[in-house]
Amino acid sequence: MNTLRIFNHHVHLKFVMLGLAHVAVLVGSVYLAAQIRFLGYAVPLNSDYSFVFPKALFFAFAILPCLSAMGIYRPQRQDRHIPVLIRVIAAMVLATITLVIFFYVFPDLYLGRGILFLSLLLGAAGLVLVQMLFYMAVDQKPAPWRVLFYGAGKNAAETLAYMRRRSDHSLFQLIGCVSAPGEEPGVGQHLLIDPGPSLADYARRHRIDEIVVTMDDRRDRFPADELIDCRISGISISDTLTFYERQTGKVKTELLQPSWIIFSSGFRQNVIQDIIKRVIDFVAALLLTIVALPLMLITAALIIAEDGFGKPVLFSQKRVGLRGAHYWIYKFRSMRTDAEVAGKAQWAIENDPRVTRVGFYIRKYRLDELPQLWNVLRGDMSLVGPRPERPEFVEQLIKNLPYYRVRECVRPGITGWAQLGYPYGASEDDANGKLQLDLYYVKNRSVFLDMLILINTVEVVLFRKGGR
Repeated sequence: MNTLRIFNHHVHLKFVMLGLAHVAVLVGSVYLAAQIRFLGYAVPLNSDYSFVFPKALFFAFAILPCLSAMGIYRPQRQDRHIPVLIRVIAAMVLATITLVIFFYVFPDLYLGRGILFLSLLLGAAGLVLVQMLFYMAVDQKPAPWRVLFYGAGKNAAETLAYMRRRSDHSLFQLIGCVSAPGEEPGVGQHLLIDPGPSLADYARRHRIDEIVVTMDDRRDRFPADELIDCRISGISISDTLTFYERQTGKVKTELLQPSWIIFSSGFRQNVIQDIIKRVIDFVAALLLTIVALPLMLITAALIIAEDGFGKPVLFSQKRVGLRGAHYWIYKFRSMRTDAEVAGKAQWAIENDPRVTRVGFYIRKYRLDELPQLWNVLRGDMSLVGPRPERPEFVEQLIKNLPYYRVRECVRPGITGWAQLGYPYGASEDDANGKLQLDLYYVKNRSVFLDMLILINTVEVVLFRKGGR
């Protein structure tokens, strides 16, 4: 496979290799910094400074989450030189703050000011160089994972249409599509392949790593014997849904069948995991409330300064939570008080005229979301989960989007997998796009995935992605 499954979450191997390369560069930067710092001393570094290794390893693994927070390990990242340089510098600034805090709490890990400063400079230079080499040697070349679609009809065409971005195809190399018997081709002629009398022989000759069954109808003429031959030859066999989920981090709702949810290894409720998640939510929300309190006071003061003391600072609205229960969500008010004078629920739109001047900025930087920490403390919400929707929208979406109710088996969140991978939703089409990401989260949720989402939310806030 071209992915590594870590606590149910699919991580692409090329980013695992990139992360390991970053660790090697960062550890090496600490050793080189120590060598430079003690240049001219009589005792060589390799004989007297073996204690550097655990500190260097800590240094490296403290910076990795900061790199992730800047989007370095996301398939949809920017690969041009200037954006990479900006993100690496931003990651190192964030890492410096993180390391200072850790060194204050764990002084035994402290490297010393001279070594730390040099390590950060050398590490930043090394990371930029690795990113450039990675871009030239990996991203700009065909992916080594060679995939063949068995089926060239509507299903194959839709799957390719949903995976049309360059970032999607940088993760695998599509060799072509084999048209199933009686199937009307829906893909371009350049993708059609005739494997000859033996699919297994063709796959072996062309070094196929994986065959994805994309037939429009599996009930008739399913090539069981041919696929078994391929499987026992060491070639991976996947269905469309599994392949799409693994490559994109989404669940393709157009192909989703009840049996896939029922018999899937995911979508499980784990009491111990829920308890751990609730404890983390409560402790983290309490700490974030204390840290963010000055920022919340400033936000409230700005809202009052714009609209006066007669207008409310906070905004409350009914939302749908765990198992369909209703609760009141709290936010800083970012729209005019007459935003819904008719009392009818409305989707937020881009450049929404109802948004106030202060509201524009607090929505961009997600400051309006901070009062939801109270909802987390109360247990209405989690830090990570599907975005909560209004009851009026939920009733409508349940009618038009099958499986929308599945997302209600977990608490809604302030941030989530869908918030990272999809812009602000303002229509049913957007709701369907976000549902695909929410279903992936519900199916594969874990503490690891929650931590990954929280880390990557930093990029969303700093680079103002998706806010309206």
